This record gives sequence, C-alpha cells and structure tokens, in this order.
Amino acid sequence: MKQLTMLMAATALTASAAAPALAGGHAQKWDMPMAYSASNFHSENGVKFADCVREGTEGAIDITVHPGGSLFKGADIKRAVQTGQVPIGERLLSGHQNENAVFGFDSVPFLATSFDDSAKLFDAAKPALEEILNDQNLTLIYSVPWPPQGLYFKKEVNSVADMEGIKFRSYNNATARLAELTGMLPVTIEAAEISQAFATGVAESMISSGATGYDRKVWESLTHFYEVDAWLPYNHVMVNSDTWGGLDDDTKAAVMACGEAAAAAGLEASKAYTNFTLNGLREGGMTVGRAGDQLVSDLKEIGVTMTAEWLEAAGDDGAAIVDAFNN
Repeated sequence: MKQLTMLMAATALTASAAAPALAGGHAQKWDMPMAYSASNFHSENGVKFADCVREGTEGAIDITVHPGGSLFKGADIKRAVQTGQVPIGERLLSGHQNENAVFGFDSVPFLATSFDDSAKLFDAAKPALEEILNDQNLTLIYSVPWPPQGLYFKKEVNSVADMEGIKFRSYNNATARLAELTGMLPVTIEAAEISQAFATGVAESMISSGATGYDRKVWESLTHFYEVDAWLPYNHVMVNSDTWGGLDDDTKAAVMACGEAAAAAGLEASKAYTNFTLNGLREGGMTVGRAGDQLVSDLKEIGVTMTAEWLEAAGDDGAAIVDAFNN
C-alpha cells in the first residue's frame, strides 16, 4: 500500500492549504463503519482516507475506522449513515437492490467483466446513483471496485448441472437469483461470517473475488476457485447529507480531494490484489483456474436472463445506464 500512502499524503498536503475551519471552531469526531476485515484492501484504503481527511482539514474532522462489521454489520451500515447514527460509512450498494434496482448496476452478470469496462459502467451509472442517494440523505464521497468475481466450491464443477442443491452464500439480489437459476440454495451471509459459515457447512459455495476468499482463508473449507469474471462490484463511501451540509466549502473540498485520491489508490490496490490473492488461494491448497467452456456457456445463458430481469426492474434509468455504457 506504499503507493496509496504517498498519494494520500500528497492529497492531504494540497487540501490543507485551504486550512478549513468548521463552524464554531470545534473538531468533529466521525465513526466510519466498514464491513470487511482490517487487512482487506478496502479497509486499508479507508484508514488512509481517514488519515488524509484528518491532515487535510488540520484535525477539524477526525475519522475513526471500524472494520470487520465491528460497529454495524454490513447490511446495517447504509441505514446507520442515512439516519445519522454515524456520519460516514462504506457499503456495497448492490445489497440494497430491493430499495432501487439501480443499486445493482455493478452486479449484472457479464455486462462489465474487466476493470476498464467496470469503470465505464460506473461512469454511466454515477449520475443516477448520486441522485438516488441524495434523495436518501446520502452524499457519495468515493467508490472502489472489487476484483472480478469468481466461483468457489468444495468440489470440482464443470457445468451448471453440477451445482444442483449446493448451499450458496448470497450477499445481494443478484447472487440470490444466480443461486436460484443454477439450482443452488441461497443462504444470506455477511462477509464477516464467511469463515464460520463454510467451516460449519451452513454454506458450501459463493461467488466473490479472490480477495474475499484470501482474507477469510476459505481454503480451510473449500477446494476450487473458478475464474469467470462475472462482474466487479463497487464499495461506496457515503456521508450523511445533513452532516455534509453543515461543513463549510473548504472542508468539503478537502474531504472530496481525499475521496478522489482514495478512489484512485483503491483502484490500483484492487488491480494489484487480484493476482496476489489468487496466488494466495493456490498456496493455501486450492485449485485455481479459468472455468471450463461448458460452465462458462451455461453461466452466460443465465447472465442473459439476469440482464433482462435487471433492465426490466431498473426501467428507464437502467436502460440509460446500459446505453451510455455501450456507447
């Protein structure tokens, strides 16, 4: 994370030139819940962002990061920020597609399967995403993609037919629907609970990045990871809009500058972490490689179905996002 640290430090120095002061001159203490382990690159990025904000605002905003779902579980973080229980937090918004289908833009199977394409898709979705969040009393600060999503199993799988009856960890509507269409049994499990779920047999499979599997040492329970590059979901850091509205312009500029640096550094960390974690899974004893032709073909058929369903649910906003991405 050396590059991240250097980028954040440079950003903080630039931001601090304005030396913002909050109304009344009092420093604000912000708790920032995050769902993933302290060693995960998203959490490490969040800590560097907090350091940048502290330096860039000359201590006017002091953010304490709470990783691993220690303050709020992942599913509860968005609501906690929205209602002002905490001023800032990070959340995988695709876990809230039941609120608005647009939140699942980054989990449409095989729509954007590379870092470059996911960046294009995010740019296409960002205006609609920010508008929806603003209506929910949330202000988007920065977003960072996960590495491409692959499939984990505790046995060899060569086709969708081989998945029948497997207990599958789901974390949003897309993953639950994927389980249904492949004949697996979806079980909702938060990231912090993955290791225990696999160890106790509550779940036997999941779709996630190499990063999640590596962080949770899933080789202790699972045996195979198939690279299918299904999608690259985003984690988003958001601030309560009432809290945000109470900051002066210089303070907002300093926080946003740190957010821009965090987005750039997080993207590079995600790219670097991709091969590192896949090698880590191999070293743990897992079989890691590209999925076979039959499995890929089966999954792409399911992807067509899920894309059509998402477009129907997301309506005009979804169509506009896909059109902008394709053009």
